[in-house]
Amino acid sequence: MKKGSDLLVEALENEGVERVFGVPGEENLDVLESLRRSTIELVLTRHEQAAAFMAATHGRLTGKPGVCLATLGPGALNFSTGAAYAHLGAMPMILITGQKAIKTAKQARFQIVDVVASMRPLTKMTRQIVSPASIPATVRDAFRVAMEERPGPVHLELPEDVAAEEIADAPLIPVHPLDQPVAPAAALDRAAALILAAKRPLVMIGAAGNRPRLVEPLSAFVRRIGVPFFNTQMGKGAVTGGSNLYLGTAALSEGDYVHEAVAAADLIVAVGHDTVEKPPFLMRSAGGPKVIHIGYQSATVEQVYHPDAEVAGDIGASVTALAERLGGKLPEQTRLLELRQRILARINDRSEEDRFPVTPQRLVHDVRAVMPEDGMVCLDNGMYKIWFARNYRTHVANTLLLDNALATMGAGLPSAMMAAILHPERRVMAVCGDGGFMMNSQELETAVRLGLNLVVLVLNDGAYGMIRWKQAVDRFPDFGMTFGNPDFVRYAEAYGARGSRVTSAEALVPTLEAAFKGGGVHLVDCPIDYSENTRVLVEELRNKVPDVDLA
Repeated sequence: MKKGSDLLVEALENEGVERVFGVPGEENLDVLESLRRSTIELVLTRHEQAAAFMAATHGRLTGKPGVCLATLGPGALNFSTGAAYAHLGAMPMILITGQKAIKTAKQARFQIVDVVASMRPLTKMTRQIVSPASIPATVRDAFRVAMEERPGPVHLELPEDVAAEEIADAPLIPVHPLDQPVAPAAALDRAAALILAAKRPLVMIGAAGNRPRLVEPLSAFVRRIGVPFFNTQMGKGAVTGGSNLYLGTAALSEGDYVHEAVAAADLIVAVGHDTVEKPPFLMRSAGGPKVIHIGYQSATVEQVYHPDAEVAGDIGASVTALAERLGGKLPEQTRLLELRQRILARINDRSEEDRFPVTPQRLVHDVRAVMPEDGMVCLDNGMYKIWFARNYRTHVANTLLLDNALATMGAGLPSAMMAAILHPERRVMAVCGDGGFMMNSQELETAVRLGLNLVVLVLNDGAYGMIRWKQAVDRFPDFGMTFGNPDFVRYAEAYGARGSRVTSAEALVPTLEAAFKGGGVHLVDCPIDYSENTRVLVEELRNKVPDVDLA
């Protein structure tokens, strides 16, 4: 006879799961044994948070839920940040946690917290499994909910007595395709009319436009209508950044060079904008451009985002239908495109300066130089994220992974590990500040044990740099933000990885190239100078005067 744990693992196999990430505990031992006898690989991590980040990144890159496993109490609670990361970032994921027996209570309340309740605000659905017979339907429902728009995490709690209970049979539920509703023709006609009537339309691609399945329809849409576009941070790479229609990335909410194009536009076509992201521009009640919202779901109205028209339905089908209505009918947007070279030139200013420690502009320039078009850069969270969002040009979808939703530190290394597992043929680099790196640095051991090819670039300034900069901008005293670091080269070597240290600006590219060519896990310690933050992001932008007047 089968046990509940066998049914769980068979249901996961039925969903096409190839790997489960996590740290098992006593309450997962039946599940662990079922996994051992299955086709599914257990990827043992050194902390549950890293396992959740890896599972979420699997969902982000493939569109199919990644799966992570933890025990009850402290193990389950360590999933909380990863669950929020996936929930705000719209990444499909399944979190499975153990629990003490629910039919007996031999250990009283030892280690027991209400994990289902704690996961409720962090997930799309959370459920305790109370009988083996319900497992196939529960797992099928969990994957469906996780993948439906808006995608996100689902939590299942499997008590140890339910996992161990034997059952004669419980048939698996066949997997079925998920189709999205199509936007009404009237909404598409209304949007097409607004675009045709606009003198300077501008397309913005947001986080929900950056789903793996949308790469082709979105790219075709931009090409066919010939309208300039920009993107939010999490929309970056949905349409190739090499396009001659690309105007830049909105790394700030206002006042950057790309916002000259926003100010000059009379209509913004917001494709897949998710207001969970930091606003890429701020709508005004009057005097600003009109906005059309194209999304899987209707818009979330906020003080800074209240669209004038909506097209709710499958984004791929919507933009394809709009392209049919608009193709060849729009004049070339020469007036907006006049801004393009100015915007991109200003953003790339001083990108080859040889100051040391390296400046953010030089850092982004040199990372781009060593990464092929399909190379994947996975960012942790810190001051450098703004510079990569502004300055890094993408040519292939999902090759710059950053988090502009929860914006948590500690996710960069695990997300890069997931990218390296899924794409072993590509160059993959994690870019982490020294603060964020140390939050999950123990996963270097996991990366080495898995035999990954991965370069980890650690930006060393001995501080929580973004908050320290904000503290200075707000004219607070420098307090509470600095710390000491280990010798990162020796630290990497202690885990069985290689380590290198950058000692001059001109050495950055050769050091990174050597790290990639050497294979395996290689950490590169690079000192960085963030004084450019104030010069560019405060002083220069505060004094910026628009180059052209397109009113």
